[in-house]
Formats: sequence, structure tokens, C-alpha cells
Amino acid sequence: MIEILVLYYSRHGSTRDMAQLIARGIEEVSGASARIRTVPEVSTICEATASDIPETGAPYATLDDLRECHGLALGSPTHFGNMAGPMKHFIDSTSSLWFSGSLSGKPAGVFTSTSSLHGGQEATLLSMMIPLLHHGMILVGIPSQEKALGHTKTGGTPYGPSRYTGGGSTKISEEEHQICRVLGARIAHTAIAFATHPIDGRRG
Repeated sequence: MIEILVLYYSRHGSTRDMAQLIARGIEEVSGASARIRTVPEVSTICEATASDIPETGAPYATLDDLRECHGLALGSPTHFGNMAGPMKHFIDSTSSLWFSGSLSGKPAGVFTSTSSLHGGQEATLLSMMIPLLHHGMILVGIPSQEKALGHTKTGGTPYGPSRYTGGGSTKISEEEHQICRVLGARIAHTAIAFATHPIDGRRG
């Protein structure tokens, strides 16, 4: 069984909802399953620490979750055109995986949500891609042939799913819904293909 890690940070639930849809897209692919994980808040007070297990929602991610996965979907809300601090803090802790090459050759995609229509969705997606490239991961996006990408009037980009929660509506649009599931399925299909035919000598 191919397992895809869906790793996200979400303060108000919008990115979490996307993560669940991406996981659904993964599990619609025969032979693939999703492991959903999140990351804790980062406090400006050095003494403050989070519990090892969150009170609600997905468990906190560990480096083993990344080491064991066959692919990754990485999600964060847009904070000033960049990924949120808690996600960046977690990514910065993955140096040991970089040294060992544990993520090299695995497929990955990114997703984001924002309450501002022009709040930097694409810049945020690109900011999340950079460390994944340093890890040697293979980026998966949304092809232009995907009809929902051409019809969306809210979120959705070729770089990955995005969601717009402003304008008085908090309901995810039909197009955003579809694009999330497409990303999950594409990462799963790619991971299955790579497990059979590794591109850099890796074996699944």
C-alpha cells in the first residue's frame, strides 16, 4: 500500500478542510492511502510548549511521518504571501532528512487558503515548493486540462489548489473541491508509478 502524507497547518479550519479533500482524492486511487498530520502553533513565549497530542484534529507530524511516506501534500494558509510560521518551523527541523536523502525522489504537491482574493496564494505555494526542491522531491501541480482550473472564480492555480474564504462565503466552491481531489489523486498515481519505476535508484 502506497501512503501519502497530507501535512498541513490550519488556524481556523479552511486549510484543514482542503487537507481532508486531498486525502479523499488520494484514497480514491486503488492501492493508496492518506496519513493526515498537522503541526503545533509556535509561541513567541519561549517557555510555552504544546501538548504532544492536540486536543482536536489530526495528530502532530513527526520526522518519521515524512521518512515513511511515499509522497507528500503540504498545506498552509497564506501569511503575507508566504507559508505560516508553524509550518516553516516544522520544515526547518527536517535537516536530518535532507542529509539522509529520505525525501529524494518522492512526489509532492502544495496547497493554501486565504481570506484575501489577492493575498499572495501563488507566492505562498511557491514558497512551500522551495524546501521540497531542496529535499529532492518531485513537484506535482494541476494540469491546464483540468476543467475546474479553467472555470474557477475563487481559488485554484496550476501550482496547486488554493481556496478563497473571503467575500462573505466560507463554503468551499465546487471548483476548489475538485482541484483538491485532483491533486490528491495525482500525487497518489505518481507515487505508485515511482514505486514501480524509481527515477533515482530509490525503491518503494
